[in-house]
Amino acid sequence: MATLEKFSDIFDRAAERKGGAKALGLLMPQTLDADEIGQFTDAQLLSAMSKQVFQSGFVWRVVENKWPAYEEAFFNFEPFKVLMLSPDQIQERATDATLIRHQKKTQSIVDNAYMVQQLAAEHGSFAEFIANWPEDDITGLWQVLKKKGSRLGGNTGPYFLRTVGKDTFLLTNDVQSYLKANKVVDAGFTSQTALRQAQAAFNHWQQESGLSQAQISRIISLGVGDNRV
Repeated sequence: MATLEKFSDIFDRAAERKGGAKALGLLMPQTLDADEIGQFTDAQLLSAMSKQVFQSGFVWRVVENKWPAYEEAFFNFEPFKVLMLSPDQIQERATDATLIRHQKKTQSIVDNAYMVQQLAAEHGSFAEFIANWPEDDITGLWQVLKKKGSRLGGNTGPYFLRTVGKDTFLLTNDVQSYLKANKVVDAGFTSQTALRQAQAAFNHWQQESGLSQAQISRIISLGVGDNRV
């Protein structure tokens, strides 16, 4: 691994760009502890996951406005009820004008309900599975979601985890640019090598700073490029 920049320098650069440490602090994402995450129901997590899948590459506001209709159409996202839908019923929902007409994303709700149910059976609940996953291997959790789930690759799985309060960094365009420019990562970001290198860097910065990985990635993004969060 390349010699990592001191996190204090990364922080100072972001603070300067955003109007000081106090102003920067107001932009930090919030995370939940394991007990708090463990309180989510499997239905709540399937809903949040499904919403993130639909928001990927789409106008988030439109998805948000339509989500009450999704809750009704998919039985409040109770996994066992979703899995009782017949192929014809799934097709009806994929072409319903009150929802979003997208066959593959609609099917992903069912596929991910199966994943949620399977992992819940193994770990007591899907929430417990997420809550107890070690944060120093968060990219490993990304890979489980991608492999076992549907349409959860790229940043979709990590954004879902961020939404439900799991501490995770995000490989946004600005964060990727920083990691590449500073030779922290020397492989494509879809590769296992790059994920291991990024994880090692974030683990190092977390030990150095005492901040969450979510906060660290937000600070990196605010200190470079377009200041995207």
